[in-house]
Amino acid sequence: MGDRVPKGRLARGSRLGRLAAGQALRGVGTRLSMVGRPEQARRVLAERSTLQAAQQFVTVLGGLKGAAMKLGQMLSVLDVDLLPESRREMFRTKLAELRDHAPEVPFAEMRAVLEGDLGPPARVFADFDETPIAAASIGQVYRARLHDGREVAVKVKYPGVDAAVEADMRNLAMFSRLWKSVLPSAADGDVLDEIADNIGSELDYLREARTQRRVAERYRDHPYITVPDSVQEYCGHHVLVTEFVEGLSFQQIRELPAAERDRIGELVYRFYVTSLFSDYEFCGDPHPGNIMLAADGRVAFVDFGLYHTMDPVHVELERDCLRAAGEFRAEDLYDAWVGRGIIDPEADVSAQECLEYVWAAAGWHLLDEEITITPELATGAVVLAVDPRAARFRGMRRQRLPAEHVFSRRADLFTFAALGQLETTNNWHRIAREWLYRDPPATEIGRATARWRAGAAL
Repeated sequence: MGDRVPKGRLARGSRLGRLAAGQALRGVGTRLSMVGRPEQARRVLAERSTLQAAQQFVTVLGGLKGAAMKLGQMLSVLDVDLLPESRREMFRTKLAELRDHAPEVPFAEMRAVLEGDLGPPARVFADFDETPIAAASIGQVYRARLHDGREVAVKVKYPGVDAAVEADMRNLAMFSRLWKSVLPSAADGDVLDEIADNIGSELDYLREARTQRRVAERYRDHPYITVPDSVQEYCGHHVLVTEFVEGLSFQQIRELPAAERDRIGELVYRFYVTSLFSDYEFCGDPHPGNIMLAADGRVAFVDFGLYHTMDPVHVELERDCLRAAGEFRAEDLYDAWVGRGIIDPEADVSAQECLEYVWAAAGWHLLDEEITITPELATGAVVLAVDPRAARFRGMRRQRLPAEHVFSRRADLFTFAALGQLETTNNWHRIAREWLYRDPPATEIGRATARWRAGAAL
């Protein structure tokens, strides 16, 4: 599989028909080894400087509050087996601390927050289970039943978490010293501001309730995807009430047969990746805790604190650059990045280096072959995207990541990482062609979704 030229991509359409198989093979090639490049990532992670910076980073995050758990959830999908064996257990322990960093707050204290927004619980809820069913990054989630019989999930902020997270965000500048050793552009003030603004936006439960209502309406009656609606009349600054989803957790999904995991993987891809290019908006928080399999067989997505609408101009730049990379138009990709200020034309960065960098980080969208996404493959892509110190990407360390692309690229990489946890298989390029070239759907899920969209638009 890895050595054949993907005839479908090279032959389909006048744009791609111009490419000769020999040219593709002489250039980047289309082998699976290009995607993620785990061996290069392993070498990067073996460097002493990388390990020291990563250890510092995890340690500093451990001093944060809600932000630490949020970032810990993100990092926990990565595969620490790429690390040298002597360091793996230390990183597993530290990441577990971050992931589970939620404070243990007794219900008596959480009740005060709940009553501050809604008054006595009995006024709103016919039944309220005081044992939390989940710990979110800035609050705890409880199961309850409204007086009209609806089962709901109730997310209640930890006491004082607003002030703690805002203080953490003000202290983001302390990370710049760490990030400069990895990716200098990550220390840019506008990038730090973008991160602070977006993580800080998770504190706004009223905004999240409105967003969730809009997204739930968008996916109403979707054949394969469901989004629980918010119950806005009972949402406040510190309490978020949404419909309850009964079903399997992500961990339970991982135990399902391969065919079912493949089906779910395609839906995860469509929800987190396709939506950016089809609707110019996306959920920026693709991690396993936000993905469930509902009892009716649809895939449910929750948590909309990090939800973004993106300027079509910026989305089209990303689409154009991915097309250029997929068609091996290295010079066009290079010119687009120079024009956008992503790379300095005076820097020692070649067009070929840009091309190979995109394939390492995003080649899973471009390779016209079935790919089983593994944790190792996904982690390799994340490591090389944020820490391009492998010999072939050394010049890319001086790239400038525009702030408006921070969360779209993060969503892409962490969707890849979440799918790696599922070890799901698909020809992701055939799905991606719907948003890369606006081709008709190539899968039954895609065709059924298109019919649903057409019906919803009537």
